[in-house]
Amino acid sequence: MDKNFILFGPPGAGKGTQAKMISKRFEVLHLSTGDMIREAKDDPIFAPYLTSGQLVPDQIIVDMVVKRLQREDCKNGFLLDGFPRTLFQAEQLDKFLNKLNKKITEVFCIEVSEEDVIKRLSDRRVCPVCGGSFNLVLKPPKQVGVCDFCNAVLVKRKDDTPETVKERLDVYNKQTKILIEYYMKIGNIVKVDGTLAPEKVFAKIENFVNNNIK
Repeated sequence: MDKNFILFGPPGAGKGTQAKMISKRFEVLHLSTGDMIREAKDDPIFAPYLTSGQLVPDQIIVDMVVKRLQREDCKNGFLLDGFPRTLFQAEQLDKFLNKLNKKITEVFCIEVSEEDVIKRLSDRRVCPVCGGSFNLVLKPPKQVGVCDFCNAVLVKRKDDTPETVKERLDVYNKQTKILIEYYMKIGNIVKVDGTLAPEKVFAKIENFVNNNIK
């Protein structure tokens, strides 16, 4: 069976960590729409939206993802992170996959409370040079305030303040509620307790895949 996954989770849920482990363990390509959009910053289709700060229209996002999914490195499966974000995107994705006689195998939804998210992101520190991410409690750097990978000074992201995190959570909840309902009707969504240690979260995902997807 194809291994075509979607990963949902609020800011600070640890999606990046889980995506890396899922991608490596099941040999599927991790596709982050955020990364794809940043890479397309010079594309004349995207540039006007990125420079103005406007939301990129659904259809443009869909076209970008669909085009990317047709490349050779996706033939063994993929993990979508950051897509779909609207019902329209989800429906268009299913239409595209149906034409290829494929489908989304499973949707993993990492659940973390608002309180935990705010605490995690308040404790997060990132490297402005290499992009390394640390947590002062859960994943502290070996040397206080210094990146383990390139020795640059770690910083706190501007959008990791409690007020901004709450705003991001509100957006996430509004966006994903209808999507969770959509995939629940299809019957391919699995909710995972994101308050566990990253290794235990992944163990639950791995066990589910091993026991249910052949």
